[in-house]
Amino acid sequence: QVQLVESGGGLVQAGGSLRLSCAASGGIFSNSGMGWFRQAPGKEREFVAAINWSGATTSYADAVKGRFTISRDNAKNIVYLQMNSLKPDDTAVSYCVADDSRTIVPVNLLRRYVYWGQGTQVTVSS
Repeated sequence: QVQLVESGGGLVQAGGSLRLSCAASGGIFSNSGMGWFRQAPGKEREFVAAINWSGATTSYADAVKGRFTISRDNAKNIVYLQMNSLKPDDTAVSYCVADDSRTIVPVNLLRRYVYWGQGTQVTVSS
């Protein structure tokens, strides 16, 4: 019954900003680590950002560090990804992910996560 639904994707010019949202249901949000992956055409799915259950710890891929910010609102069961200074290389389908328990698997590895959203398209034009 766990479900993740992304929103906020769209078309934006280089240098612009978008904020992605991920609404979680199923009763596990407050105890789950959350994150974002993305997949560009012709490339493998790659890690973007992650946040722990309390929001105290965040991690970012080098490609987005300093430009993207992940946050969460546990009262609303929503995870956000604020994307600033967007580049054409950021064009991808962005996926919201969640783990289901404490795990030692690093946050940047796909196999850590057991719940995935359907994705939202982010397109950055030059």
